Amino acid sequence: MIRFYNGLTLEPAGVTENEVWVDGSAISYVGPARADMPAFERQVDLKGDLLMPGFKNAHTHSAMTFLRSAADDLPLQDWLQKQVFPREKKLDAERVAAFTKVAFLEYLANGITACFDMYFYPDAFVQVAKDWGFRAIMCESLTSVTNDDPNRVYERYEKYNDMGPFVGYRLGFHAEYTNGIDAFKTVAEAAHRFKAPVWCHNSETKKETEECVAKYGKTPTALFDSLGMYDYGGGGYHCVYFTPEDMDIFAKRGCTAVINACSNGKLASGIFPLKLAVEKGVNLAVGTDGPASNNALDMFREMYLINITAKLREGDAAAGDPALILNAAVSGGARAMGLNDCDAVAAGKQADLVRIDMHRPNMRPVHNVVKNLVYSGDPSNVRMTMIAGVVRYEDGQFFVGEDPEDVYREAERLTKAIFEE
Repeated sequence: MIRFYNGLTLEPAGVTENEVWVDGSAISYVGPARADMPAFERQVDLKGDLLMPGFKNAHTHSAMTFLRSAADDLPLQDWLQKQVFPREKKLDAERVAAFTKVAFLEYLANGITACFDMYFYPDAFVQVAKDWGFRAIMCESLTSVTNDDPNRVYERYEKYNDMGPFVGYRLGFHAEYTNGIDAFKTVAEAAHRFKAPVWCHNSETKKETEECVAKYGKTPTALFDSLGMYDYGGGGYHCVYFTPEDMDIFAKRGCTAVINACSNGKLASGIFPLKLAVEKGVNLAVGTDGPASNNALDMFREMYLINITAKLREGDAAAGDPALILNAAVSGGARAMGLNDCDAVAAGKQADLVRIDMHRPNMRPVHNVVKNLVYSGDPSNVRMTMIAGVVRYEDGQFFVGEDPEDVYREAERLTKAIFEE
C-alpha cells in the first residue's frame, strides 16, 4: 500500500486536505488521517503538493510524433493531402510502435494517464500500451483514402474491445469527408449490433461542414444521427462548426464533444463554441490532437487556450469556466473513453493519479488551486504520474522498462528513414 499525506487533494467536491491510500491498482481510502493505519510499503509526504486525477487526452494520434514540426503552417486539407498522407504511407508496425513510445513518454511527463487514439497498425500500438502499463483506448480510423474495408470494424471490435485494463476499442471512422455513405451505414449497423458508441472527426472546418451539407443536405452530425449512428452514444472530435441543432443532437444522445483548441488554432480551423455547448448541456472532454498538428501533447496548454478562445469568441472576459474545463480534461475525458473507474480521486476508483508541484513559482500565491492549474499550470508542475497504482514517472525519471534515450534514438533513426525514402 502507498500513503499520500500532508497535501491537497482534488476531489469531485473540490480541493481538500485529505489523505489518499492506494492498495494495488485502486484507491482504498480518501479522508483525514486515522489512528488505525495499516502498514504501508511507501509513504509520500506531499509537503503541500496537490494530488489529482490524471489528465485524459480524449483525442490524439500518438504515433504522429514523427511529423512533429515537419508539417506546419498549412490549412487542414493541404496539411493532410500534401504533408501527412504521403508520409503515412511509409509507416509499418515497427515505426508506429517506436513513434508511439515517444508520445507515451510525453504523456507521462505531462500528467496524462490515458489517451483516446486514432491511428494505424493497432497491434503495434496495443503492445506498447500493455508493455508500458499505459491506458489507451483506440478509435477506429476507417477511411476510403486507404481503401479500408468498412466490415473490419466488426473484427476489430471483437478483438480489441475487451483486452484487459489498459486497452479498449471504440467504433468510428476518420471523418465524413474521407468516407462514403456505405461506410457510415456499416458503422451504424455495427453500433446497433454491439450497442456501442461511435466516434469521428466532426465539423472540424467550415469547408468540411459546408460540403457535407451540399452533398447530403445535412450537417455531419445530422447525417450520422439520421443513420442511427448515435443511438448508443459516442461523440466527435473538434466540433468547431456545430450548429445549435447539432448541439441538441449531442445533448439528446448523450454524446461528447472533444475540444482541441491548439490544433484548431494552429490549423486556423476556428474556435469551438463553448458557450453554446454549455447552454445545450453537451458533455465535454479535452484532447491535444496529434503531435503533427499541435505540436505538443500538453493538456495544460489546451485548458488555457479553451478558456481564452472562448472569451475571444464571445467578446466576454467572463466566458469560459476554469472548473468546467478542468473537469472536462480529467473526468469528462475518462467518461468519454469509457474509463468510468478512472475519473476521480475516490475510494474504489483506479489509482490513476498525478502529483502537482505547488512550490513552483507559477503556482504561487494559492488564491485558487483550480484557476492556477488552468491559467498558470504547465508540465513543469508534474512531479509524479501513477497509473493503476504504479508510478510510471516521478521527478524527471520514467519507469516504463526502457531507457528514454534508447526510445528517442530509435524514433530518430526511423523518422530519418521515412524522410529519405
